[in-house]
Amino acid sequence: MKLAPPSATRDPASGAARRTHLAAAAPMAAMLLALVLVVASGFSQRSSVPESFEPWIYGYFIARYPLFAFALVYGIAHLVTVAAGPGPASTPRRILFGLVGTAALLLAGLYPTFGGLILRGGFATGGMAFLTHQPLWLAYGLGAGVAAAIFGGVLGLFVLAANRPIRPTLRRIGFGALAFLTLWFGAAVIGLAGDLGLGPWPHRAFWPAEAGLAALLLVAGALPHAVLATSSRLQRGA
Repeated sequence: MKLAPPSATRDPASGAARRTHLAAAAPMAAMLLALVLVVASGFSQRSSVPESFEPWIYGYFIARYPLFAFALVYGIAHLVTVAAGPGPASTPRRILFGLVGTAALLLAGLYPTFGGLILRGGFATGGMAFLTHQPLWLAYGLGAGVAAAIFGGVLGLFVLAANRPIRPTLRRIGFGALAFLTLWFGAAVIGLAGDLGLGPWPHRAFWPAEAGLAALLLVAGALPHAVLATSSRLQRGA
């Protein structure tokens, strides 16, 4: 009796699940790779950059919320992963809305300077809440929620446009609500980087210990969303 070769006995479902987990890990890997490149290159405000790039490496928001730069990388990588993955969309639709979505997310996060509408909206909301004598924790939570809503709104819109069925269902609405909660958690985590001792980047280059803390905070902030994305892909049989 001949034994079937390993490739013939391999469970197709397990292979699909493996691909799904790899796809879900890609945005986190891209985010951490961006951090590694920044650390390895010693990039900081002391680096020589073209004058046109200076609005994106100077200013209050990059000093107060530096890890937002890597959150943008995560968001773009997530959009690209969805656009390139299994789904009902045609190739032109994937390319068009993948590119437009990337531009929209960068615009919302970097125009007119670093932070864009995303961080400015969150900071204004939290600041107004604090000025109206709300507790600091509540003001911070409201600000993080608004920033997450803008970030997630832009990202979610173009994820749907790029490679998802447009027809709304209760399941998709529920998933969107859970996705917002995970992004809210992530915004709260990375917004506390300075208070948790991250250090003065980008005023100077990362030190190794600071880079390790940055990686830990980025993983902790992104992990709930990545797990939710994995669960959604597995349920769809991607």
